[in-house]
Amino acid sequence: MEEPRLIRLNLRAPLCYREEPVEPFAGPLPAGDETGELLFSFELDPEQANRIDPEPASFPGRLVAAGRRDGGQGERASAGLLQLPEGLYAFVQKRAELGREECAALAVEQQKDALWERLKLNHRLYIRLLFEDGSPVTQLFRPCLDDCMTASA
Repeated sequence: MEEPRLIRLNLRAPLCYREEPVEPFAGPLPAGDETGELLFSFELDPEQANRIDPEPASFPGRLVAAGRRDGGQGERASAGLLQLPEGLYAFVQKRAELGREECAALAVEQQKDALWERLKLNHRLYIRLLFEDGSPVTQLFRPCLDDCMTASA
């Protein structure tokens, strides 16, 4: 299986979700619910969030918010919604539904790769779970503090 690679992503419009008390890593996504998506927002320990050798136990961090998006939902940002804001991100994905330990390991690798490329990252980590082409996908987004699209390696 191919290893996920870090992508510098310019998200041009926010992705909006209804805030719900969804528990991250609670088990498999509902089978057949291929139109639904989940988004989790985590706050990372500031001391660990910019280290090249972070403690894996500090990932994914403290859960700040959780939300659900229905396939036909075309909502824009408003009260009661969790949003993945537009902006510049260090992005990585894996074509599988990952558990807590697997997400933590992927987040650590994402951070190492981003720091190696001299990107300055925010302390926020977004984890998005969705179905794509009939299979679950786990995506990790770390907001960039600078214009990471022009950062040099």
